[in-house]
Formats: sequence, C-alpha cells, structure tokens
Amino acid sequence: MSHQSLAQKIVAGVGGRDNIASLVHCATRLRFKLHDNTKADGEGLKQEPGIIMVVESGGQFQVVIGNEVNAVYQAVNKAASIDEQTPQVDEHKADGSKSSLFNRFIDTVSGIFTPLLGMLAASGILKGFLALALALQWTTTSSGTYQLLNAAGDALFYFFPVILGYTAGKKFGGNPFISMAVGGALIHPSITSLFHASQQMGAEPSLFLGVPVTLINYGGSVLPVIFAAWACSHLERRFNQWLPSAVRNFFSPLFCIVLVVPLTFLLIGPAATGVGRWLANGYLAVYEFTPMLAGAVIGAFWQIFVIFGLHWGFIPLIINNFSMLGQDTMLPMLVAAVMGQVGAALGVMLRTRDAKTKVMAGSAVTAGVFGVTEPAVYGVNLPTRRPFIFGCIGGALGGALIGVGNTTAYTFGLASIFTFTQVIPSTGIDASVWSLVFGSLLSLAFAFSFTWLFGLKAPAKPKTENHNAGNAVKEMTPAPQGSAALLAPQSGRVVPLAEVSDPTFASGLLGAGVAIIPESGRVVAPIHGEIASLFRTNHAIGISADNGLDVLIHVGIDTVKLDGRHFVPHVRLGDRVAAGDLLLEFDREAILAAGYDITTPMVVTQASGVPISLSVYHEQIEEGSPLLTVTFEDKE
Repeated sequence: MSHQSLAQKIVAGVGGRDNIASLVHCATRLRFKLHDNTKADGEGLKQEPGIIMVVESGGQFQVVIGNEVNAVYQAVNKAASIDEQTPQVDEHKADGSKSSLFNRFIDTVSGIFTPLLGMLAASGILKGFLALALALQWTTTSSGTYQLLNAAGDALFYFFPVILGYTAGKKFGGNPFISMAVGGALIHPSITSLFHASQQMGAEPSLFLGVPVTLINYGGSVLPVIFAAWACSHLERRFNQWLPSAVRNFFSPLFCIVLVVPLTFLLIGPAATGVGRWLANGYLAVYEFTPMLAGAVIGAFWQIFVIFGLHWGFIPLIINNFSMLGQDTMLPMLVAAVMGQVGAALGVMLRTRDAKTKVMAGSAVTAGVFGVTEPAVYGVNLPTRRPFIFGCIGGALGGALIGVGNTTAYTFGLASIFTFTQVIPSTGIDASVWSLVFGSLLSLAFAFSFTWLFGLKAPAKPKTENHNAGNAVKEMTPAPQGSAALLAPQSGRVVPLAEVSDPTFASGLLGAGVAIIPESGRVVAPIHGEIASLFRTNHAIGISADNGLDVLIHVGIDTVKLDGRHFVPHVRLGDRVAAGDLLLEFDREAILAAGYDITTPMVVTQASGVPISLSVYHEQIEEGSPLLTVTFEDKE
C-alpha cells in the first residue's frame, strides 16, 4: 500500500482530522493524542496492510507501523493538513474529566523525548564506533578525524538543554524558541566560565541582585530545562492574556526570559539537579544491591513495559544516568530483552508452515537486530503467545548474566546490535563487554530453541478428501518416493531464484524455489492442497500441500504496494484446490505500466528444517506443465 493511501485510512481510522489533537512519531509508532478516543476504529486499523498493531497507552492512541514510520508520518501530516504549529496541551478526556496523573506523565515524557530518539541513537552509535576504533588502535584521540567525529557525536548531548528546550516548550504548549533561549543561557560560555572560576579555592560567589547563585555545569543536563520550559509556557499564556495584541509578540518573550532565566539559576536548576542526582544514586543503590536480579527483571519485563507504554518512565532515568554519572547499566540489560524476542521470531520463521507468518517473521528478525522489536512482538510472537513468553524468559536469563558482568554503556542509543560498541570502556575491551555478548547470545539461543521445540502448535493433518474447485485438473507427473512434483503456476520463462531482484527471495531466506517471468495474467495451483494463506492485497498465495510441503507463490516484486489493484482472486482461505486449479488472475500490462517487476517467485517454505533439493524441468514453461521436482525426507 502506498504511504498516501495508508495515511488517508489512518486519518479516517482515528476519527478524522478534527479528532487529532497532536501527532508525533518514534522509531516505529505514530503517537496520536486524540480529543475523543471513542471515535477511533482501532480494530479496523489493525486489519490494514502496513499496520502492525494499534495500542492505547499512556493517554495516546498508538499506531505501530515499523521501519516506514517516518514516511507514513509525513503522509499523515499531509493527509490531515497538520502543520508545524505548536499543539496545545489537552489534559482532558472527551467527557471533560482529566486524564490520570500517570497517563499525563507518560504522555509528557514521550512527547519530549520521542522526536529525539533517532538522533540520540545515531549519536550514541557514532560514539560507540569511535570507542571501538580506539580499542582496536585504528585511531588515536589526537587524530583530527577522531576529534571531528567525536564533536559530532557529542554535540547533541552537550547542547541538550537547548534541544530539550525546544521539544519541552512545544510539548507544554508554549513558544519553543523561548525555552530554547533559556536552555542556551544555561550553557552560555560566560556562565560556563563562571562555573569553572567558582571551583577555584577562595572564589567570590556570583550574585544576582544580591542573591547568591549556585553555579552548576548544565552541559548535558536533562531535568532543569524541562522544568524551566514548563514554567515558561505557563507564564507565556498569562502574559498573552494580559498584554495587548500589538505588543505581546515581543513583550511576552521578553518578560519570560527575564523572569525564568534568573529563576532557573536560583531555584529550578539546583532543585532539578538535586532530583536528578537523587534518582541516579537511587538507581545505583538498587542495581548494586543485586545486579543479577536487576538484570533478570529488566530482561524479562521490558517488552511488557513497551506494550503498555510503561517504558517511557525509564527513558528519562537512563538519560539522567548518562547526565549525572556519565554511564548507565540499564541499557545493556535491554539488549537481552530485545534479543530474546529476535530469537523467538527466528524460531517462528524457521518453524511455521504459514507463508504469511514466515515472511513477517523474517522481516521482524531483521528489524529486531537493529533494536526495533514491535514487528516481532505485535506481528509474530504475541499473537502466538508462547514465543513471546519464551522471549521474555530468554531476556531474563541473558539480563541476569549481563547484570553479573556489570556491563556498562557509555553512550545512549537504542538497545540493538550497535550497543556492543557502546559498552567498550576507554581502557579497551574487557570482561564486561564479553558479558553482554554471551548474555545476548544466551537470550537469543534460549528463545529460539524453545520456540522451535514448543512455541507453535502442531499443524493439523491434511484432509484426505479431494475437492475440485471447478476448473480443469491436470494430472501430476508420478514422483518417486521421498519427492514431489510441482506444476508451473504460470506460462513464461523460468529463472533462478538468485536472480530475483528482491533480496529476501534471492537469498533463499523464505525457502528454496524458482521464479517465472510470466507471459499471461493467470496463476494456477502447482500441487494438491489447501489455501493456507491469501494476502489481503491478493498478490501472494500460500498452499499447504497434502504431502506436507508448503508452497508460496508471490506475483511480482513489491506489488503489495498496489493494495490489491489489478489482482482478482478465485479462491478463499481454507479452500481445497487440485493441481491446475485457477488461483488468481492479474492485469499483467497494468502492473508493468505501474513500474513493477512481475517476476513471480515460487518457493517451498518447508518449515521442518529438512534439507530439500530442486530439479527444474524446463527454462521455458507452459502453465500446468511439470516444472520441478522437490526431493525431501519423508517424515512419516
């Protein structure tokens, strides 16, 4: 489905443009704040291709998209005519009552930090790779290349008060540039010089109108500017009410910075910094009491926290640890939770006999390795339940091992394969790094193994009755014991699967097979069996054959984006078909005119793990003619 088409359906599904109070996005989700959640059609949105899941949490209506979330976000903004005007704070529900304090807290935190997560992760990954380069002696700290890239990686964190001033000011409904100016004052060079001077023995205290100023290094700080932005937004609204419209555009900002900047240095900054240190020291005390238990709990429950939106309560704590302590031990534990779900999805991909689930699981594994677990959790593991549970148990085991190793991250980022570079200390690779490696492997291996063995229900025995769907049946070529013959689903030229432009098919990730460049717009059944999967967009069909094989026929490359246009199915999910029965028709010329490759892969998605080999009969083939022989081990 195109982004524009999906965006229009999302806008309609959330109750229309007038029901949208605000919209932001994170790594995988569109996060709506709606005026009335009862107007949204969550169940309807869940059925749309391109939407993994719909979640209501923390006062937000969240639409899980996956890796394409940024493009969909832009399309939704355009479809709903949402501009960059600052959204007003709306703490009330449709019935006029206020949202709960917890929901408002989660909504506030996510609104402030969500826009920064991508850049935070990028900066952390860059710093991690620089640490790896130092550890492997590829560069030195005196190198000009290192210093330039190090500045790029540090910039976001050093200027955090300015950047958070923007996102916090916008979230609180004020002019974000006023709170940016407040954040800029906190790290202004003259203030930084005063701070360093105050550290000298016998230094004179700095005064503001005779009141002593507590000087603190605010570079990289988090809480002071957030509280200052909140104060700014409230003062600004008051001044806008009191001042004439002719002067409020410049006097409101003037009064805000004149009042809030001194207030921040005198009261808000020291108090917020004290709270930050208390939180950091409190977390350290809990962690040091029993690191193994802390790792097990975080590894087991993190993905559950993500489902309910509770993880946003931990994000400021992690960032605060970096700000106050210069390091964090919670982030490495999250890698175990992530790899647990990746391992479970991998087990589903290699074990399932459903072609659609196999495709989704393969994509989820790739996304999960890079820290995006929503496709694995919502699309694969949670619907089948046991894989999700095994993923959580694997996360607990891996997290406990990581906790025992006291693995520490030195830069922020998404918990992913890149975290391995972010835990390298300045002294080089040590035992704590290997603890993360082995803990992550333990989590992945446990979840994969148990999902493979026990995660999925045993498939039902094939039905023995032979029902003709009404089309001419072509007899299968007799096949020897331990093999099966498949007919050509189309007329056309046969090409090796490795030549298909889609790397997922070409790599054999979805199974072994061949591809056909079709000469007509018909697809027939290559074997007797049952329709096990029929994609909503009608471009792909999975058949569970009577002999135990699973066959996937995928018409064209990326044709899912056509959203069903030019495809006409002639079967339904669960129908019995015989070899040669018509499965679907498609408009070959229209699909080519739309710019799509019509090469049609046919793969045997055998889920038992038994090796299979293919023997192709012809390069040029006619529909219904013997195409290939599949040799496999007969499990019966």
